[in-house]
Amino acid sequence: MSKIVGVTYPIPKRFMDRFFKKGKDVFVKPATVWKELKPGMKFVFYQSHEDTGFVGEARIKRVVLSENPMQFFETFGDRVFLTKDELKEYMKSQERWGRRRESKKKKLWMAIELEDVKKYDKPIKPKRLVPVGGQYLRE
Repeated sequence: MSKIVGVTYPIPKRFMDRFFKKGKDVFVKPATVWKELKPGMKFVFYQSHEDTGFVGEARIKRVVLSENPMQFFETFGDRVFLTKDELKEYMKSQERWGRRRESKKKKLWMAIELEDVKKYDKPIKPKRLVPVGGQYLRE
């Protein structure tokens, strides 16, 4: 199998400028597609909802996991791309999905700290749809 060189996750268009114009460099979501990630790998921004496509990239500085995603604000402060209220809403929306049969085990969340954030001149259409959970990028 080909070597993993990075990852991409869908991010709604309304949040994208926070990375490119507002200096946000910490991406937060439930922990999916992260076990193979290492510092120095590529993070590609996939813009979802409208004008879809790959719109930029960054280098992964580190990945931090937590059962309580609000702790990411203690670690990263206002560098997190969501506000505290937006993250609380996101957490509530995750609880509504598929929690019927799950054990009492807490779900892990991840924060991916980024560096060298760059925006592309125009969106690049992927060959296949990027799933909600994200996907690894291979050579």
